[in-house]
Amino acid sequence: MAGPVSRSLTSYTCSSCGFESPRWLGRCTACGEWNTLVEAVRERSRSQSRPARAAIAAQPLSDVAADQAGRISTGSAEFGRVLGGGLVSGSLVLVGGEPGVGKSSLLLQSLGAIGAAGHSTLLVSGEESPAQVRMRAERIGAVEHISILAETELSTVCEAIVQLRPAVCVIDSVQTLSSADLASSPGSVAQVREAADRLLRIAKGHGITIVLVGHVTKEGVVAGPRVLEHLVDAVLQLEGDRYRFLRVLRAVKNRFGSTSEIGIFEMTDRGLEAVADPSAAFANDGAGGPGSVLLPAIEGSRPILLELQALVAPTDLAMPRRAATGIDRNRLAMIVAVLGRHAGIALGASDIFVNVAGGVRVDEPAADLAVAIAIVSAHRGVAPRPGLVCFGELGLTGGVRPVGQSERRLREAAKLGSTVALAPSGTVPVAGVAVGTAVTLQEAIEEAFGERTGVGSTPGSQADGGAAADLARHHHAPGHQRHPARQ
Repeated sequence: MAGPVSRSLTSYTCSSCGFESPRWLGRCTACGEWNTLVEAVRERSRSQSRPARAAIAAQPLSDVAADQAGRISTGSAEFGRVLGGGLVSGSLVLVGGEPGVGKSSLLLQSLGAIGAAGHSTLLVSGEESPAQVRMRAERIGAVEHISILAETELSTVCEAIVQLRPAVCVIDSVQTLSSADLASSPGSVAQVREAADRLLRIAKGHGITIVLVGHVTKEGVVAGPRVLEHLVDAVLQLEGDRYRFLRVLRAVKNRFGSTSEIGIFEMTDRGLEAVADPSAAFANDGAGGPGSVLLPAIEGSRPILLELQALVAPTDLAMPRRAATGIDRNRLAMIVAVLGRHAGIALGASDIFVNVAGGVRVDEPAADLAVAIAIVSAHRGVAPRPGLVCFGELGLTGGVRPVGQSERRLREAAKLGSTVALAPSGTVPVAGVAVGTAVTLQEAIEEAFGERTGVGSTPGSQADGGAAADLARHHHAPGHQRHPARQ
């Protein structure tokens, strides 16, 4: 009798969105990208039968115990903050980032802390040998309480996870896993999605928390956009320059927590350590010089003092450059347009560069006013008073709109020694900070450079009522030559 006959099933998968087609297409019908469909061949036996379906057993939601999906502490307050309190049992988490940013070190530290707390852990390493992992674990002090498996075959990895039943399993990295059922190479969209799909079933079926490490592509996404995003429970992004010490962990997606929280880490010889005072780390020298302004931003549930820097330079190009690092480029274009229309500051013949110091990204509209003041300062070549903090949203009509959590922003600024703030009208001052308010952008510019009087005073303090005069004295002090704005 002839043995089972195998046949090849060929499909084409879009490397951008994961769309599958039975035939090759020049343009993906799902995302519209050109030349992104790649061939994926799966070997399937004719004698392969589908598993018998289990009996359907639905239960009332009220009968489900809430503690069935408990959280496991990672041993890091910053990591736990981003996750929403810890790793949820039975969840599938994707941690992405550029190579060398510190993903493996962060998760190795977490496995050590989780194991020390009495939970079983497993590290599946597809990039490093056990000896190489041991060297790094000794450096960061996470040798004990971790089991390691050096394997890249997906079926073997899945069998090991089911057999060992660890509380937390880390796959480093998902791009190294490959299935013999697929003819495509490891790291392809088909292989990555197959691995994530099988690991998801194990996580949900056995209550095992699985963390996938994924390297980002040149476009800044893991194995193509939207390929894994809908499969996993949480997508965490570790950001930072390999030449800097600070790292920022943020949640792009989180089914069990907020996506607005961030964790701040510092790369040391002992691995990634939590930064106790992020504001001091990002604004340790304070703003100084033309084009430098302090912004009390809100990231999740905490305020962080950041330094915004702007550079305005004349250009002979027909289309001046508008470059932004850390803020949205479209937001920058809007602020420049509002400055030209409602503040009379013509910037059409100048290149404009805006940067958030420290490599942090700010998405909230409260940064609008600080960006505008930094651009005006760089354009005039005149610095606002050192320690001035600015926040507020700019409207297209030139108005300064109020933003939330003003009191927390001001208290964070006061903690680092700032004594003067520029904020939207109606902002309530706090002790130690004189608040100058503005209704329009023009008023805000005059306030920032001491060109108008009436800066608010700190409650209970008459001495701070002269903050506007201090601004004016600093502005006209020797060595601070005043330059009129170029119209």
